[in-house]
Amino acid sequence: MQLRTLILIPTYNEHENAVRILDEISKLSLDADLMFIDDNSPDGTGDILEAQKSHYSRLIVHHRSGRLGVGSAHYEGIQWAYEQGYQQLVTMDCDFSHTPSDIPILLEAVKSCDISVGSRWINADGLPGWSMYRRCLTWLGHFLTKGVLGIPQDASGAFRVYRLDRIPSELFSLVKSRGYAFFFESLFIINRNGFSVSEVPIKLPARTYGHSKMSKSLALQSGCYIFELWVANLRKPEQFLMANKLPDINQEIIDDQDWDNYWNEQEDTSGIVYELIAGIYRRAIIKRNLNRVIKDTFTEKASLLHAGCGSGQVDDDLQHNMNVTALDISPAALRRYCQNVPKAASIMHGSIFDMPFCDDEFDGIYNLGVVEHFTSDELVTIFQEFHRVLQPGGKVVIFWPHKRATSVFVLKICHIVMRFFSKNAKQLHPPEVSLLPSKEFAHEFITDSGFNMIDYQFGPSDFFVQAIIVAEKPSV
Repeated sequence: MQLRTLILIPTYNEHENAVRILDEISKLSLDADLMFIDDNSPDGTGDILEAQKSHYSRLIVHHRSGRLGVGSAHYEGIQWAYEQGYQQLVTMDCDFSHTPSDIPILLEAVKSCDISVGSRWINADGLPGWSMYRRCLTWLGHFLTKGVLGIPQDASGAFRVYRLDRIPSELFSLVKSRGYAFFFESLFIINRNGFSVSEVPIKLPARTYGHSKMSKSLALQSGCYIFELWVANLRKPEQFLMANKLPDINQEIIDDQDWDNYWNEQEDTSGIVYELIAGIYRRAIIKRNLNRVIKDTFTEKASLLHAGCGSGQVDDDLQHNMNVTALDISPAALRRYCQNVPKAASIMHGSIFDMPFCDDEFDGIYNLGVVEHFTSDELVTIFQEFHRVLQPGGKVVIFWPHKRATSVFVLKICHIVMRFFSKNAKQLHPPEVSLLPSKEFAHEFITDSGFNMIDYQFGPSDFFVQAIIVAEKPSV
């Protein structure tokens, strides 16, 4: 079946090139419409293209009020293509740095993937005629997008084919830049969401007609934006992911500890810094330990409940080999979880004091950094619920922060410093009223809760922060 195809070319002061590239694309005899988005070019490019409509029946010219940015033009063109029902979209420049005869090659490549990208770096002669300065500047951009953002493809070029019938339109709403950074930010998000990308070797000749629109200041802005994305991804990686459907919220559930305030976007400096450090720690340390313990404790595809799931930054690996059901009382946390763990078996709003599950429903239960925020009486109720919904012989894995944890000392110092500088400094997290005092206490509590403790770990694997307790519900 022939796919409905659009070729998109933004223009600004391209009167020397617009008709020539229109003519060359027309000679390819592609079954495609051709759309130019002109930013009210002072040299009359838009009017020149309008005059060509009588000669090219599939020509579309979209006029904008002024120079709004090349990324803005691409974003607007992509949204228009979705609205008009196109199934694939070709994007390219008008200055002949992209060779029209390469379009069929990119179209062929995209048959087996979601996006095909023209790459200057596959072959050694990808930048013929470029000055040493421009070559080094372009190489630096590629080095940063690959080394800092982890984008394996040529990320700063506009010569691409998108399979719109395979990529949801909301993916592009995650892209914030409307300048040159649009290209690497969009490819960063495409990779983060697991869409397949193929590269096609192209030659990018030095611009022959007109002048480059990439000034030194724009190049510097794009370079700085790479590091902005890097920090944003460290702090809150889920903002670059498409969300799963948010579960129904039970308005009758009361969150006495105000966890929504903890999981909502932090605006003050201390909150932002804490969120950044906590996010890095979760993904670099806790996730590694969790993956190891879960793998050692449960068989593949076991039915697991993450009770008090939070943002789910530690669950993104488990979603692929376990059937994870996530439960949390905070809608803000669940919104983050939906983005971080889109392949979770189920995501539910509820309280761990009264969980909306049947008796003996799960093979296992786990939670991380939750139990220390509840009183002894509340913990008794929580573990009664764990016992109820767990199958006989099922296991529970608890990451319980220790009273002598390094994190307790560090956070205590942080709060002292914050209060020294501001009397209104807020607590970085809800109070930790039940830090674990010892292995003996853990054994006694687990036994009194009707479980058999089968493993206890506390050591350097997480810098002496959380004890990892594995317990089993008796089979009879």
